[in-house]
Amino acid sequence: MTIAEQIRTIAADARRASRAIAKLSSGAKNSLLLDMAAALVAQSDHIIEENAKDLAAAEKKGIPAAMLDRLLLDESRIQAMADGLREVANLPDPVGEVIKMWKRPNGLMVGKMRIPLGVIGIIYEARPNVTADAAALCLKAGNAVILRGGSEAINSNVAISQVLRDTMVKSGIPAAALSVIPFVDREGVLEMLKQEEFIDLIIPRGGEGLIRFVVEHSKIPVIKHYKGVCHVFLDASADFDVAERIIVNAKTQRPGVCNALETLLIHKDLAERFIPRIYETLTQLGVEIRGDETFRQFAAGAKVATEDDWYEEFLDLILAAKVVDDFDEAIEHINTYGSLHTEAIITSDYANAQRFIREVNSGVVMVNASTRFSDGNQLGLGAEIGISTTKLHSFGPMGLEDLTTTKFIVYGEGQIRG
Repeated sequence: MTIAEQIRTIAADARRASRAIAKLSSGAKNSLLLDMAAALVAQSDHIIEENAKDLAAAEKKGIPAAMLDRLLLDESRIQAMADGLREVANLPDPVGEVIKMWKRPNGLMVGKMRIPLGVIGIIYEARPNVTADAAALCLKAGNAVILRGGSEAINSNVAISQVLRDTMVKSGIPAAALSVIPFVDREGVLEMLKQEEFIDLIIPRGGEGLIRFVVEHSKIPVIKHYKGVCHVFLDASADFDVAERIIVNAKTQRPGVCNALETLLIHKDLAERFIPRIYETLTQLGVEIRGDETFRQFAAGAKVATEDDWYEEFLDLILAAKVVDDFDEAIEHINTYGSLHTEAIITSDYANAQRFIREVNSGVVMVNASTRFSDGNQLGLGAEIGISTTKLHSFGPMGLEDLTTTKFIVYGEGQIRG
């Protein structure tokens, strides 16, 4: 068969399998996830062997160290994948939940019930742990899933998915409920994005280039975020110790991820006292700071920030910094240059905290906390399926509920419409 024919067959089989998954009880789904977790640990040696092939090929291609780190699987990371499956098993099942009921004047009882989306396609890059995370969340929400990982992780993804599929088959569940596109040709992605008859939603996970490619070519609705230009704003009432701790964590704990801090905004009343302190701390940690004119008055070693820096997702130990005249200027800057991902305010003023939450237009808005908490697992959603910076049908980190939709249910006693 051609690639197009193979993709269509995979998608059609997934559609049929989705009906079987949708009917599973919560107990059956939870048991399946626990069995999958145990199987991953039991097969860790095989998974690591396959992952070593991917690592060797990536090193030969000169893949950067940050990407190699995302690709690496070892016993602790496989254990973390298994723990993620167990966490999802312990989460409440959203399927079948009636989230609202109301009574009409004619006596009809009308409600909305959560149901699976159907078939979800995930297109992702180097992180092979996404294979397990995505499978767990999609299956728990009653969906079939088709996974297309990057070429750099093909051996790892196939190994992980095969362990999970074998476990499903042992439980009497169609293997097609979890499929991995087994070839790396870009044609496979393009054909997958045409299967609107069988696939209900596409979720791309990776760099901005991948996501824009998917959006441009997909005939299927896409949940997306292009990049994470995350801000921290120091309000005039900010506690300096709290501020330093949060800024250091948000920028340096893992700079190559989408919830890392990229732009620091400082109220002018704090500039003279706080900038020399945070500049020294960050530069000692290897952070390059690009500041506006006012910032550099108090940190002479900082580089000059350009207009492009305010839009930039550095994904590195680089930070843009700006002094703002007041709260309004901070909000205007965030809403102008931000990517609707995550923003934080550091403040001791309750009214300003509430105003920041109301007026900042991003998927996650935080008060006195690191932007690094903008993660489905950290927010209590279980393993994260992705992050959306679009407002339909989900906004922010996506968990189980975001892999369902709702249908209307109506209870009557023989009513007819006049």
